[in-house]
Amino acid sequence: MLEEVLKAISVVVLPSTVKFIFGPLAGKAAGLHILSTMIGTTAGMMLSVVAFTYFGEFIRAQILRYFGKKNQRLSERERPGYLRKYGLPGISFLTPIILTPIGGTVLAVSITPNKKRIILFMFFSALFWSIVITSAVYFGYDAILKFVKQVQPV
Repeated sequence: MLEEVLKAISVVVLPSTVKFIFGPLAGKAAGLHILSTMIGTTAGMMLSVVAFTYFGEFIRAQILRYFGKKNQRLSERERPGYLRKYGLPGISFLTPIILTPIGGTVLAVSITPNKKRIILFMFFSALFWSIVITSAVYFGYDAILKFVKQVQPV
């Protein structure tokens, strides 16, 4: 049991903090159980989200101190059309599949100061996409191998 947890942390959680898809791929390659991979992928994204939600303000303040611009939030008029239309739910939904957990969190922090709301939306998005992507990787991989074996001449 402890081996499975340590393996999941090193193989699934850490890669998922950088790019969401790396978690399910690494979990499948390491032979982890599908549930361990889903939990590890969600935990990896949330580790990155929590870190950049709370420490992102500090990092941005340090960068802005040297580069000058004092406006830290995007106003309604400055936001692109999709941000005005979908806002935080849209960013959260797209973060695992298009944006990285770091990029999506930085974008979310730039449009809303509500940290609890960012973490909540990102958690549900991570949970949803970890189920979808991990299932696709685990079951799609087996289906593709089965199809290739049927097509290949013996």
